[in-house]
Amino acid sequence: MRVAVSLVLCMLLASIPTAIAQSDSDNEQTWPGEPIDSHVHMTWAAMTIEVNEWADDYPEIVDLMSAGESELGRALWVVRLSDWSMDTKEDGSPKEIVYIDGGHHGNEYLGTALAWLSAKWYINGWAEGNEEAIEVLKTTEVHVLIMLNPDGNDFDTRWNINQVDLNRNYDHYWNTCPTTQPGSSAFSEAETMYNSIYMNEYVTEADLYVTMHTGVWIMLYPWGKWAHQPADWELYWQIRDDVNANISSIPIQNANQGLYPNCGTSRDYGYGVMGLPTFTFETDDEQFIPGSFENLNDRLEEEMDVMRYLINNVWYWRARLDVRSLEISSDTATLEVVNDGQASTANATLQYLDSTGEVLWTSEAFTVNASNGTTVTMDTSDVPVSSSGKWQLYYQKRVINASTWVTEAINSSVIKTKLNDNAEGLFGYGIFNPLTVIISVIGLATILRPEDEEVEHITRQDAHDN
Repeated sequence: MRVAVSLVLCMLLASIPTAIAQSDSDNEQTWPGEPIDSHVHMTWAAMTIEVNEWADDYPEIVDLMSAGESELGRALWVVRLSDWSMDTKEDGSPKEIVYIDGGHHGNEYLGTALAWLSAKWYINGWAEGNEEAIEVLKTTEVHVLIMLNPDGNDFDTRWNINQVDLNRNYDHYWNTCPTTQPGSSAFSEAETMYNSIYMNEYVTEADLYVTMHTGVWIMLYPWGKWAHQPADWELYWQIRDDVNANISSIPIQNANQGLYPNCGTSRDYGYGVMGLPTFTFETDDEQFIPGSFENLNDRLEEEMDVMRYLINNVWYWRARLDVRSLEISSDTATLEVVNDGQASTANATLQYLDSTGEVLWTSEAFTVNASNGTTVTMDTSDVPVSSSGKWQLYYQKRVINASTWVTEAINSSVIKTKLNDNAEGLFGYGIFNPLTVIISVIGLATILRPEDEEVEHITRQDAHDN
């Protein structure tokens, strides 16, 4: 859905501010705001005009749609960025997906600005021929909902028009922490309802979700309700260590410990219900000073360095199992698999399919830790051999129970068989009965599985129905 610029001008001309030039540099990111109290404020009208201009000027990479409408009927614009000349990567594999939203709290303008800049940086980079931006847009879809609370934004308040804190209104342990203004029920507000619908319909395969706020300079990962670490602590700790060692000293912590207990947040909904790796990115509370000509690139340069790292490396934010060999003998099958991603999977299985694709046999589950490997040995005695079957892996991207399941075929080039002591060659496939699986794990650490791991009790259909 597109809003014509002329209609917006006629309807809201009086409220549209004059853009403040942040810099004379060719690489400036001009924030279309004006001084309001202690902030530099971008109205919904100004943003509407700008995102439509992006879509008009760069249709090859900008796809603009509305996720829905606010309580007062303002469009919740989502800027979807990718090289849309290709539906997939050049090798035919699916593009990675990143989801970003800003502006849950209407008066947190630096958080909204960071969401805006996360879109603007890649648009400018594409236009200027920046290799990093071009590569990201060829391999990734970046979805950015810049301003989730346009009514609160234009009234310069934390709440939406119903005086509800939108970041306490999600259907994940809603209203079970000390809080204010969570709403009458989970997803009682149009803004959070439409955001959850967008997550469930358009970015279910995302491997990164970042929600942007302003307050304490910190990045928060789940959980807000509990002080213990999430099931995918290895992934979060690896990201923390990489960022702190190479990019920024920004603290990266469990939300409950790093800030305060909080429930019903979009971050914990994104992880606990959607199964996505999620962060709350809090910029500091020193918002734009009226009359300042500080370049937005300078003001949020460090934060954007972190965001570029997260987006550039989104391929790694899940388990990626790489089968090095599947060796079959008359008595056993030995699977050697390594994890090229930085998230663990706790319930991977080996499956055998017939020529029609029907799964005839599934092994017992085995674990592959982040950046590690596993060898699994199975009893295959008395298994008939067929040349028409196929092998595949079936596993979840991450440890959290809500995470997406993936099916990946095993390349025949890594499958070998030893029929007897003197014969060796490519494996002829057979029909398997359920077999005993003996697992030996090479150098694996024990995965922390917190007692409250089943927090993802709400199904995606439940979320959609709300």
